[in-house]
Amino acid sequence: MRVAEDYPRRADSCAESGMPQTIFVPLEIDANEPRVGASPETVKRLVGLGFDVVVEAGAGLGSRIVDADFAAAGAAIGKASDAGRADMVLKVRRPSEAELKGYKSGSAVIAIMDPYGNDAAVAALARAGVTAFAMEFMPRITRAQVMDVLSSQANLAGYQAVIDAAAEYDRALPMMMTAAGTVPAAKVFVMGVGVAGLQAIATARRLGAVVTATDVRPAAKEQVASLGAKFIAVEDEEFRQAETAGGYAKEMSKEYQAKQAALTAEHIARQDIVITTALIPGRPAPRLVSAAMVASMKPGSVLVDLAVERGGNVEGAEAGRIVTTANGVKIVGHLNVPGRVAASASLLYAKNLYAFLETLVDKAGKQLSINREDELVKATMLTDGGKVVHAAFADAAASMAAAPVAAADKPAKAAVAADKPAKAAAAKKPAKKPLAAADKPAKPVAAAKSSSKPAAAPKTGGDA
Repeated sequence: MRVAEDYPRRADSCAESGMPQTIFVPLEIDANEPRVGASPETVKRLVGLGFDVVVEAGAGLGSRIVDADFAAAGAAIGKASDAGRADMVLKVRRPSEAELKGYKSGSAVIAIMDPYGNDAAVAALARAGVTAFAMEFMPRITRAQVMDVLSSQANLAGYQAVIDAAAEYDRALPMMMTAAGTVPAAKVFVMGVGVAGLQAIATARRLGAVVTATDVRPAAKEQVASLGAKFIAVEDEEFRQAETAGGYAKEMSKEYQAKQAALTAEHIARQDIVITTALIPGRPAPRLVSAAMVASMKPGSVLVDLAVERGGNVEGAEAGRIVTTANGVKIVGHLNVPGRVAASASLLYAKNLYAFLETLVDKAGKQLSINREDELVKATMLTDGGKVVHAAFADAAASMAAAPVAAADKPAKAAVAADKPAKAAAAKKPAKKPLAAADKPAKPVAAAKSSSKPAAAPKTGGDA
């Protein structure tokens, strides 16, 4: 097994020295983050592109990837300090200010940056002199689908939400007919028909549950029906006109919201399991389930809140805890739900990163060559050349003049279920009504993300 020291010490400019550039894959410092930014498959491809790859010892253990697997794919096994000579760092979460101190100025960092509400952290990236790319801002266009981390992670979050709900629910999900009698099928209600929501519907159906779902977009009705579930909504004229030409949800009137809330409250009272997935990029999660709705549910019922890290869709949900209410209802608030399926999540995430990185490489010269006019680069680049360059983070740019604060060390939140920020819109722009679908929106036929739309609920559903 090679170690990082096997690689020769190189000049600061690999291009000038003619030596290969180095990509570093660290062990995530957040104890709640088991995912990793590369897999043996992507390491092999990176080596094939002409890069030296160094993986920090133990980086893949949380995803069932041992150091020997990375070494067999062509990587050297190193330590955290090896980040200091890397030309690019592939991470899951945004690097902390402490980590940034060990990075080489001018290096590139690709990760889920979670920049909204973290201006100090964004400013810290700029001060470190790194070129930072936020994968969650990948535009909704056809060529970027393979790079879409929010979709890949939301899919797994939707699946895991049903598995977690089934584990907490003390009855069988499918209908069972026996000589002793019949066990009725569980009733599952999914709020938000995006990527996570659609996968939750499909998984619950496979387990034999009777599934219903709701979303504010009329287009979601057909998607729900295609999976064998029933769509629940107040389908009046306002609802039929609730989607813009670009596929975004319109703000609904207070009258419609009241009618929809009444219908939802009545429906929730009869459900065994409720899964919520609604997020608004850059804003607290919308409240979909009130305490009164929770109180109306039967003892033993389960709610899974995929938006709990952003404040939660369910009143009473607590991040990182399973809360049991006075009436015996469980509210599940697991953190980093994709990380609960880390082995699968890392394989998909690594492929997303590789697909993006491949667009940043001059294959003839076998080195990084970032085209700052490319639409993918424009949409995802947060910092470059010591400056905050993303238009949505003017406040972070302004804070560059201020002393760094502790908030810069705050770890980035994982991409769990919630609607994908179609594009980082101006932070002060009012967000549109969420699609009740968390992370990125599902692709109807071929979802394309638009990096120029406001951070509103995207076209065909999208959950965490």
